Amino acid sequence: MTTPETIGTTIDRARIQELTAREERTLNERTPRSRELFERARRTMPNGVASSYQKRDPWPMFLTRGEGQFVWDADGHRLIDYHNGFGSMVVGHANPAIVKAVSERVRLGSHFSAPTEDAAFVAEELARRFQLPKWRFTNSGTEATMDAIRIARGATGRDTVLKILGSYHGHHDGVMVAVGVNLDWDEADPDDIPSTPYGEGLPRVVADLTVAVPYNDAEALSRRLDRLEEEGRLPACLVMEAAMMNIGVVLPEPGYIEAVREETKKRGVLLIFDEVKTGLTVAPGGATERFGVQPDLVTLAKTLGGGLPSGAVGGTEEVMAVVEEGRVHQVGTFNGNPLTMAAARATLDEVLTPDAYPHLESIDDRLLTGCEAVIERYGLPGYAVGIGSKGCVTFAPSKITDYASFRKQQDAELTELAWLYNVNRDIFMTPGREEEWTLSVALEAADADAFVAVFEELAADLTA
Repeated sequence: MTTPETIGTTIDRARIQELTAREERTLNERTPRSRELFERARRTMPNGVASSYQKRDPWPMFLTRGEGQFVWDADGHRLIDYHNGFGSMVVGHANPAIVKAVSERVRLGSHFSAPTEDAAFVAEELARRFQLPKWRFTNSGTEATMDAIRIARGATGRDTVLKILGSYHGHHDGVMVAVGVNLDWDEADPDDIPSTPYGEGLPRVVADLTVAVPYNDAEALSRRLDRLEEEGRLPACLVMEAAMMNIGVVLPEPGYIEAVREETKKRGVLLIFDEVKTGLTVAPGGATERFGVQPDLVTLAKTLGGGLPSGAVGGTEEVMAVVEEGRVHQVGTFNGNPLTMAAARATLDEVLTPDAYPHLESIDDRLLTGCEAVIERYGLPGYAVGIGSKGCVTFAPSKITDYASFRKQQDAELTELAWLYNVNRDIFMTPGREEEWTLSVALEAADADAFVAVFEELAADLTA
């Protein structure tokens, strides 16, 4: 990864805007059927989408099917998928093992609100991979982090929650705080980050229970904990991604995760690794295995269900005792749904086995190496960074280490242009300046080369 003090040269802004206008026209011209579907959908769904993260102006691309490493849009274009359902489809689309497991299960009944053998298998395998003995299931990452925080509060008897500035942990009120805030970053105080709600509809009294600290700064964490202890509101937990994935990909600096674990343990603050994005994607046991630091609780979702809505919370015997004893109610009608558990079992037992990870790493390495070569050849301001099945090109003049540096340095216009180049050349990437690619086991070396070729076309046009 190229991360010198200053990276690349300045790209002409007028050229970026010129290319963006051209690529937007191309995208609009190639998606008339998506426009028709959008006009229909907007009459009954706000912005014509099922989630605000699916919104795109002037209309989003509607998809019709997926197979292996490919998806097809409503206008018939086949695209290589690096979006993969915001990181959910590491197994690839319509994976035969998942299709077989779910097809067999649905004929036996799709829902009971009662335990099944598959749920026991999945819990046993997760306990083995993450070295946490007790597991409960949910239906999404939002539910998983919500339940983990409630468990932590029940286990500690405390109310305050600590999180990382700029991180996203789902859409329940307690964590939709300090996700994206408008501050003068030249004057931002890492020891006094405001508990700013992420949008309207969040009670101020709830937001004030959540306190944010910067990523990759163990000393700032220690100082904030000192202050909270003096105020008589030591946190119940710190919920964080070990590798921060809501701002592209930002890896922990050497010793940071270990220092966080030491600091939280000595204060009795439970450490929750939100592995909704990293779990089962960067190693068989996620970031917990990859970095060798053991949290008190882990949350999973996305990849676990092989394409079905899924989530899980794993914890130590001591922490999960509050659920076992009925002091904390972890409930849900669809928790452990038979279809989801069948898909999760097939994912763990047949698809994301230890043999799958060298393949994912090889594709990621091929992408990173190829993109780095393009960056160096054309003098672009940026660098490629990744881990496991995750990665991205970060367009910034220097290395991003936390949310403040991301907000100040990451080039949103260049990121949007890169997305347009990709989608117009049949590469489906996650939209938005915050996102990264997610690989699937179905991807091949030629698919990585196609991605790099499009990136080189962008670089050549930018510097022509």
